[in-house]
Amino acid sequence: MEGADSERKEAGFKEQTPVDEARRILTEAAVENVDDPSTGTETVPLARADGRVLAAPITAARNVPHYQRAAMDGYAVRAGDTFGASDRSPEVLRIGDRDGAVGPETAVRVHTGSALPDGADAVVMIEHVEELADVGELEVGDAVAEGENVAPIGEDVAEGEGLYEAGHRLRPSDLGLLRSVGYGRLEVAQRPTVGVIPTGEELVDGEPGPGEVIETNGLTVSRMVERWGADATYRDVVTDDADSLRVAIQRDLTKDVVVTTGGSSVGERDLLPEVIDDLGEVLVHGVGLKPGHPVCLGIVEDTPVLALPGYPVACIVNAVQFLRPTLRRLEGTTPDPHPTTPAVLERKIPSEPGTRTFARVQLEEREGEDGPEFAATPTRASGSGVLSSVALADGWVVVDDGLEGVPAGETVAVQDWESHP
Repeated sequence: MEGADSERKEAGFKEQTPVDEARRILTEAAVENVDDPSTGTETVPLARADGRVLAAPITAARNVPHYQRAAMDGYAVRAGDTFGASDRSPEVLRIGDRDGAVGPETAVRVHTGSALPDGADAVVMIEHVEELADVGELEVGDAVAEGENVAPIGEDVAEGEGLYEAGHRLRPSDLGLLRSVGYGRLEVAQRPTVGVIPTGEELVDGEPGPGEVIETNGLTVSRMVERWGADATYRDVVTDDADSLRVAIQRDLTKDVVVTTGGSSVGERDLLPEVIDDLGEVLVHGVGLKPGHPVCLGIVEDTPVLALPGYPVACIVNAVQFLRPTLRRLEGTTPDPHPTTPAVLERKIPSEPGTRTFARVQLEEREGEDGPEFAATPTRASGSGVLSSVALADGWVVVDDGLEGVPAGETVAVQDWESHP
């Protein structure tokens, strides 16, 4: 181990795995020994199912609406009784009881959404009638056809209609629809579990002294995990000691994923790659992305272990690129693309061929010739240790591996990576 450690530290990162290849290696290894990543399921109340992933297809348990209902305020009638009616020559009908049936030449008052009375087959809109209350009659100034202004049974959703496939992530509007068709509880995929272990002897939770740094990476990653639909266990800081790191990783092998922050590079205190390799297998160490190339991806006892870099921005970039898709794969889904905003680049973004660069930018809305448009300005503070450069940015521009930067004046897609779960 000591010989390999020395060789690694002397060699550094002469070769870096492309981002897409590293992601493929990790996500495939994460489910290699799992027949169906979404096998683990649980049943939850409908009101707690927002953001959860359906474990089975859903079909409508009943019709919506389950009765014929008025689609307009007005009077329920027999359509044939209005034949030939017009403003100049209205048909006169008797006003029936509100709770009664509609007989020949009779009209009954209805409101939007109310049940169509027995005997009726159409609704005349309120603006096309004149009530003669003193004599209990109604002048109808518009002829209606059978079924006009009536919502038939199952117009919205028909009983037995397929609504969602397994793997669908539920939204608030989905919950409303599912309640309307008869569901009170849903079978969903279990949320993946993640152990988040911040590492580094310099990290503290309280007021920092000289040489000390407040722990932020573990906090940030654990909250991202929760936003991405998994359950995070945010651990106390573990110092840069091989035995301590080994124990910390082994403790969380009951989780679906183990994530560490810090100690992933090739410095004297970067012990995690050797610890992971000793416990299991390092799949990738060093990826062609910036910031954050010294990420280490491994497997220990069939559990994915991600050793994220200690610099805050590098840590976030790697979490989005590798942890998020791993969690999606484990729950049986794929990541949705991040929302993007087209914008004109104000300054050049430099990049090296073979490296995928994530450049933080701020957006400014301006008035263009054809309406509002956006300008994207790379943040001045661009170092991977400058947390404010990402926290205060509006998104990032991804410069692909094969490009030598992006020139000023070009229209780019600004990814809002933080707004999407």
